[in-house]
Amino acid sequence: MAAWCSAESTKPVFVGIYGAVLGGFAVSALFFLLSSFSSLSAPTLPLPAAAIAGANLSAPTLAQAETMYNRPIWKPPPRRARMPSPRAFRLTRDMVAARARDGVIVVTFGNYAFLDFILTWVRHLTDLGVDNLLVGAMDTKLLRELYFRGVPVFDMGSRMVTEDAGWGSPTFHKMGREKVLLINALLPFGYELLMCDTDMVWLKNPLPYLARYPDADLLTSSDQVIPTVTDDSLENWREVTGAFNIGIFHWRPTEPAKRLAKDWKDLVISDDKLWDQNAFNDLVRKKFGQPVQGDDLVYSYDGKLKLGVLPASIFCSGHTYFVQGMYKQLHLEPYAVHTTFQYAGTEGKRHRLREAMLFFDQPSYYDSPGGFLSFKPNIPKSLLLDGAHTVESHFELVNYQLKQIRTALAVASLLKRTLA
Repeated sequence: MAAWCSAESTKPVFVGIYGAVLGGFAVSALFFLLSSFSSLSAPTLPLPAAAIAGANLSAPTLAQAETMYNRPIWKPPPRRARMPSPRAFRLTRDMVAARARDGVIVVTFGNYAFLDFILTWVRHLTDLGVDNLLVGAMDTKLLRELYFRGVPVFDMGSRMVTEDAGWGSPTFHKMGREKVLLINALLPFGYELLMCDTDMVWLKNPLPYLARYPDADLLTSSDQVIPTVTDDSLENWREVTGAFNIGIFHWRPTEPAKRLAKDWKDLVISDDKLWDQNAFNDLVRKKFGQPVQGDDLVYSYDGKLKLGVLPASIFCSGHTYFVQGMYKQLHLEPYAVHTTFQYAGTEGKRHRLREAMLFFDQPSYYDSPGGFLSFKPNIPKSLLLDGAHTVESHFELVNYQLKQIRTALAVASLLKRTLA
């Protein structure tokens, strides 16, 4: 057991401890007062420019309230939220500014009949990390559907029917005129515009590619089926014989581009039966053939507009992608596929994208009640190789394959399954 000590002998120890505690309190109080004074008098430091430039612009900042246009794509409005007034969906410069990135906006448009195509178009872009997009709604049913799915949408004021418009119909031509009016509405806002039809999908982010040609007023796709280049450079415009296709084209807000857009608008409004693509081609080729320095671009339209033709091997049409597989032959990576050159109208386009596993379907589409039945077709070599190639031998080959499909359909029907 420790020895007992008197109080007198321990007094100096307690005095030392007591003094240390009081000293600590004094130092802490002084530090607190100095810190408070410093925080009150020091100005707020701004964020470094590099930090601001590197911020995620797709999400609203603390000082910026979340709106229907800066909200992340696919994030729906709050539950039980009411539909905003029609005024909120009008196309404005502020709306485009909220979604544009690096001075570029990507736009498509359509009516309710193309809802699944539009969702596919948006899905591909967002999967590629591209969110500077807007969708123009040509009817209120599509407007409402996209808004509640979290897709940035604006009202084109078209009052279009919600059904599919067949190619060449009066409604089809009206849709074409609406696209021309939309381009004229967007270019004065001062942003680069990548305008797309809804029956196409993006397979690779196209914005870095388009930025490679900063001098171009306009970059357009085409219906070219014979490659004029074997790499990923622009087509050799001297050898392009296919029509310029307005399903994919990139506009810069230059004066020549704005003049072309206005003349194009005046032309299609003057004749409601005029196909917008034919009118575009006629205007662009009014003055055509003088090369721009560097030779990638050509002066066209008024002799001042600098035009480039996107390579059909990687900005693919239905023929160069699905039939020719041109990108495979040239060992290139495709940026886009536009479902041109196919039969059966919209159903044919939807089928082609599904067949290539490029279409965005809801899970219910794959939820067949009885399951699926698949089969592997077989063609005898004799039908492929033997004998003369005549109309008769061709139909013999076709009929052989049709019989296999007929048999598979019959088996699927008996088993209550879906033939895949």
